[in-house]
Amino acid sequence: MRYFSSVRFLPPGVLPDARLLLWARGLRAFGDGYVSLLLPYYLILLGYDAFKIGVIVTGTLLGSGATTLCLGFIAHDFRQRRLLEFAALLMMATGVAFVLSPDFWPLLLIAVVGTMNPSSGDVSLFGPIEHAMLTRTVDAEHRTALFGRYALTGALVGALGAQAAAMPTLAHEWLQMDTKLAVQLMFLAYGAIGFICLLLYRRLSPAVEPHVSTPSIPLGKSRRTVFTLAAVFSLDAFAGGLAVQSLLALWLFDRFDLSVATAGTIFLWTGILAAFSQLAAASLARRFGLINTMVFTHLPSNIFLILVPFMPTLTLALTFLMLRSALSSMDVPARTSYVMAVVTPGERAAAASVTAVPRSLAAAVSPMLAGWMLTVSPFGWPLVVCGGLKIVYDLILLAMFRHVRPPEEIKNAEEKS
Repeated sequence: MRYFSSVRFLPPGVLPDARLLLWARGLRAFGDGYVSLLLPYYLILLGYDAFKIGVIVTGTLLGSGATTLCLGFIAHDFRQRRLLEFAALLMMATGVAFVLSPDFWPLLLIAVVGTMNPSSGDVSLFGPIEHAMLTRTVDAEHRTALFGRYALTGALVGALGAQAAAMPTLAHEWLQMDTKLAVQLMFLAYGAIGFICLLLYRRLSPAVEPHVSTPSIPLGKSRRTVFTLAAVFSLDAFAGGLAVQSLLALWLFDRFDLSVATAGTIFLWTGILAAFSQLAAASLARRFGLINTMVFTHLPSNIFLILVPFMPTLTLALTFLMLRSALSSMDVPARTSYVMAVVTPGERAAAASVTAVPRSLAAAVSPMLAGWMLTVSPFGWPLVVCGGLKIVYDLILLAMFRHVRPPEEIKNAEEKS
């Protein structure tokens, strides 16, 4: 508690509401961390093959994307705290509903409608609203640093959540509990996390709502920039869907015969590396700019990902996974800060939603494609294709947006000149 409440953890001058949002982000990340691993494991226990697992993972991404898009375009008509409370209630219902039926079609429906997240990142309707709110708690100078803390919280606590995926196995070994029952209890705990987030959101102050003097509209003069960013981000999202944590875990289970507990430990350390690397994003962005920070940390991480399936041993494969994790998430706070900087204050909720939706919609088809690839061949072709497409994304982003700078970067350049 004291760690996240410490002034030293947050940039100077940040409003207290930021702490509540970081707490909620951490709790959700913990649930997402173990759900992303237990989801494929649970579906395996129910007898589903890799293709059907990929379909359900696709359903979670497709549903989250559609809900997030709708939420972004109506956010200006509602108190945003109320929208977060609704999302928390939906998270509660998702955790309970997922254990009620083992049948494929009900599970797919719950995956589409609910908040289940098969990724180690924040692919949900919570993100865009929280991003817009966080921007109102900090000045432009410290915005990227705050988003770095936000991303760090999600990645670090998500890594701990991945480790918690071993709890059903431990419950079976130590308490002789049925493994499937233990997994179902973890899904119920996911719903309980939604309830705690609801209590946190109810404590947010009016300061995080859009200012009355700033008209809130879905998208205005920034429409072209936002749609172009969304189109570019969609390529990255499609590629990322080929290697979401659930399917990466599935590949590790098959290729190296890993247990869930071992996979949880692996994702704990990859998550820790990804988490702390994000603290460097703010200082890199101040020196090199947000776009350069995004691209030149992302490129080498994608090369490392491509090399993973070619490694003949688990040790070498994990080495390149760790190297990839140490660089792959530095672009997260920079990307979020960039989107918030290049649009007007009244457009931020819609811009966050439209640019976040590709992380669900464009990625919705690729997990099913990855599941099919793994059914056809045990070689990690999804990782190779993912890395290659992400490199193409990096080059396109650099070419199209290196001259579109946020106001603070323009101001700093003018002061230096």
